[in-house]
Amino acid sequence: MFDLVTDVDDYPKFLPWCGGIEIRHRDDTSMEARIDINFKGIKQHFATRNSMERPTRIDMEFADGPFRKFTGFWRFTPLRADACKIEFALHYEFTSILLEKIIGPVFNHIANTFVESFVKRANQRYGQS
Repeated sequence: MFDLVTDVDDYPKFLPWCGGIEIRHRDDTSMEARIDINFKGIKQHFATRNSMERPTRIDMEFADGPFRKFTGFWRFTPLRADACKIEFALHYEFTSILLEKIIGPVFNHIANTFVESFVKRANQRYGQS
């Protein structure tokens, strides 16, 4: 699952709201990427700087976009050779009340369906365990 989450180039293929990806930096322990949102007429982008410890964690912090604050993490705890427990948390505040009203519902939908989208993609790619 760690590899699936860090394969951001693949996001437009299975995240219906993802309009594109720009990798700004990537190495074995960090990545900065911009994600374009194109969903229900709303177009926006945001970028995160991620620190990574393969295969157990990804920590995200705000790089740029419509947020005042943005932090999050993924945690992957092995259960069996072919399964893991996934923990995902995201905390964010938009830069203005207007952006919250316009983009908030779209971003809330994205955040609430994020893990489910990755589980579906893992089942497509690796088969269901």
